[in-house]
Amino acid sequence: MQRMGIGVQLYTLRDNMAADLPGTLRQVAALGYEGVEFAGYFGRSAEELRALADEYGLKVIGAHVGLANLRNNLLGEIEFMKTLGGSYIVCPGVPLEERNTVEGWKKLFAFFRETGEEVRKHGLQFGYHNHAFEFDLQVDGAYAFDALYASAAPDAIQVEMDVCWVQAAGQDPLAYIRRYANRLPLLHLKDFSRNEDGSMKTLELGQGVVDLPGVIAASGEAGVKWLIVEQDNCQNPPLASIENSLNWLKQHYPVAEGAN
Repeated sequence: MQRMGIGVQLYTLRDNMAADLPGTLRQVAALGYEGVEFAGYFGRSAEELRALADEYGLKVIGAHVGLANLRNNLLGEIEFMKTLGGSYIVCPGVPLEERNTVEGWKKLFAFFRETGEEVRKHGLQFGYHNHAFEFDLQVDGAYAFDALYASAAPDAIQVEMDVCWVQAAGQDPLAYIRRYANRLPLLHLKDFSRNEDGSMKTLELGQGVVDLPGVIAASGEAGVKWLIVEQDNCQNPPLASIENSLNWLKQHYPVAEGAN
């Protein structure tokens, strides 16, 4: 089993990043995280962000880039990522009005395939990050999640699987990790429980219902390169939450204590 890097999705720390971006990155590194996945750049240049990451010893994994920017500024996003030194441009989801019909999904599939092929030409990789809604609608006899990846070659669209959302959709994360082995470089490690009204509450690792030890083992066998901690909404201060999650992870994946 190859060693997987341990990163954090900076959406978890969005308020901290907006208030003190350099200080937040410094604290992320001090906690022991090896890499970061951006979710917005907060008005900073690629050169500035690269310098900060280098200063603190953080690897830039990639970034979530919204659908509008993929459509309107793809080459700019590619150049930004190349300057950052990251490898992945990931679409973090799609709005309801574009995914509520089979035809809407098929248009998205075509766009993502073209986007991925262009990104690949520039030496980067394009990926898609799921939520639960990709399992709401069938496209040509398959969930939209699976139909998306069937619509394009692996080198055009890679999988960034959020195991929390897969399970929230009623699917088996371990089975899905195995299904997409060797096409799954990035995995969002997240935990959750249900509120009394049935809504989902994201939690620090080890506090919810996801079989995270099983997920980690399956990920190592499936060729995952980065385990990326994410918590959409934190019950504790976000920096405390990602510290607690990393401490849990170190107990179940001890090599996380040492950098690549």
